Amino acid sequence: MLRLATAGSVDDGKSTLIGRLLWDSKSVFEDQAAAVVDASERRGEATNLALLTDGLRAEREQGITIDVAYRYFATPRRKFIVADTPGHVQYTRNMVTGASTADLAVILVDARKGLVEQSRRHAFLSRLLRVPHLVLAVNKMDLVGWDEEVFRAIASAFPFEATAIPLSALHGDNVVERSANTPWYDGPSLLEHLESVDVATTHHIGDARFPVQHVIRDHRTGYRGYAGTVASGVLRPGDEVEVLPSGLRTRIEAIDTYDGPVDTAFAPMSVTLRLADEVDVSRGDMIVGVGGRPDVTNDVTATVCWMTDEPLRPGSRLLVKHTTRTAKAVVKTLDQRLDVATFEPVPATELGLNDIGRVTLRTAQPLFADDYAENRATGAFILVDELTGATAGAGMVGA
Repeated sequence: MLRLATAGSVDDGKSTLIGRLLWDSKSVFEDQAAAVVDASERRGEATNLALLTDGLRAEREQGITIDVAYRYFATPRRKFIVADTPGHVQYTRNMVTGASTADLAVILVDARKGLVEQSRRHAFLSRLLRVPHLVLAVNKMDLVGWDEEVFRAIASAFPFEATAIPLSALHGDNVVERSANTPWYDGPSLLEHLESVDVATTHHIGDARFPVQHVIRDHRTGYRGYAGTVASGVLRPGDEVEVLPSGLRTRIEAIDTYDGPVDTAFAPMSVTLRLADEVDVSRGDMIVGVGGRPDVTNDVTATVCWMTDEPLRPGSRLLVKHTTRTAKAVVKTLDQRLDVATFEPVPATELGLNDIGRVTLRTAQPLFADDYAENRATGAFILVDELTGATAGAGMVGA
């Protein structure tokens, strides 16, 4: 299974590329294909493959991608989950959402325009989110006469290590099949690369982390279990574990699932743990392996992507949602802002919409956090407006 996200500036062809992948890999049902053909004919245009992913009515009317559209498809070699994310600056939060769980990000660039600020922002965010693999898809190569020099210039200017592929999503060149229009390119097509990229070694194993989501009790039978999703590591009956924040230690007595007990649980399995001792455990607590403790702290230094019009300033009060724990927080310091054009930190007194900066938060309750570079599941959090409940930012501990 490969989870991938598309990113890049608006009109660079993200939805068309995903539509082409689905269409040419024959992953479109007959009724879907007929609906797209019919809708395209009514609009007086050739078959518009972007309609396969632009699912919202408003998106079709405006011709842009607003929300994250998830699509599933499979080839004989691999299954895929595709997050088609919006390109507009004001929807950067959606791009972060789509890329946060991706194994691979495809950064599209219009060959005529080259790398623009939004391309750089999305590339940096993908890197910041520790997406293990990046693909630079230089799209619309047909509109620059399949000029190798244009492709090489864009690839050399890309700021991070990535697999660069010249293609035309509209015509299908180098998307599923290799194109005769690029005899100077000897690399794989996009689908060939997606089918072969190694993600097995990038999945985090690490120390055992089990944020408690729900306490299940049955007074008739005396059943008491702690439900949640394994964030990382491996859990087995008999393992000694520690409950945070109390620090009490016990052992796993059994691991239950909907289909019955299991001998092993690992990320991202949803399970219920039964413990050998009656220790105090509540929603928001974390059960961890002994010997690999996360930081238990009220002061969290993190890189934040700010996603709302109201600026973030020192003293701002927010809610931090970290794993299954929600805590009140105040911005203790705003250390710097990142210049997305140069990727250099610059002094700042506030973060505006879509700014990326480094802050230190003081939380009312301790968080059990790992460095994001070590654990994407327990190193990430979101910031919520305390009054409106709206998502205001995304953060990565220590990133």
